[in-house]
Amino acid sequence: MAVPHWHVTYNDIHNLIRKVTPKIAAEFNPDIMIAIGGGGFFPARVMRTFLREETANKSLQIQAIGLSLYEPLPGTTAEQLGNEVVRTQWLSSSGKTLLGKRNLIVDEVDDTRKTLHYALSELQKDVETELLSYPESERDALREATKFAIFVVHNKNKPKHAELPAGTPYYAGEEVKDVWLDYPWEAISIEEHDGEALLDKRNAGA
Repeated sequence: MAVPHWHVTYNDIHNLIRKVTPKIAAEFNPDIMIAIGGGGFFPARVMRTFLREETANKSLQIQAIGLSLYEPLPGTTAEQLGNEVVRTQWLSSSGKTLLGKRNLIVDEVDDTRKTLHYALSELQKDVETELLSYPESERDALREATKFAIFVVHNKNKPKHAELPAGTPYYAGEEVKDVWLDYPWEAISIEEHDGEALLDKRNAGA
C-alpha cells in the first residue's frame, strides 16, 4: 500500500515555528542553533528570527552540519541508503564551539530518528574532545554546563530506530501520522505544490 503524501507550505512551517518558539525560549533559550542540512536550514533561519525577539539575544547564530540518510551521494552504496547516516559537512574543529553552551539541533522531520541520534552522538563526542584542552578539575562543570535540545517541524508518530538520551529536551512543531511529507523546498513549481497542499487540507476535513 502506497504511503499517503501530505504537502506542507512555507506558511504552514512558519506558523508552526512561531507557535512553539516561546516554549523553547522559556525552557531552553539556546546560545547556538545547529541546523541539519538540507531540511533544517529553512526552519532554523525562521526560528532564529522569533528567538531573537523572544530572548533579546541578537547575537544568536546558526551553525550547519550536513547529514544524509536517504540521498544518493558519490561513494555511497544502495545498502547504505536509508540505513547509514553519511556525514557531508561538520562544524569547524577550531575554537570552543559547543562547550558550556545551550545547543539547539534543528531538522525538518523526525522519521526514524537515526539522523537525530547520529547528530547528537557525534556532537557530544566533539564536546569531549573540546574538554581535553581544559584542566581535568574543570571538566565536570563544563560538561554539565553544555546542553543539547532537539527541534523538528514534524514528528512522525511511528516506531523509531534509535533513541535520544533520557532527559534531552525535545520539541516538535506538529505530530503527524506516518505520511510522506512533501516540503516546499523540494518542489519545482511552488504554485502547484501549494495547490496540492490546499487539496490535502480539504480532503482531510472532508
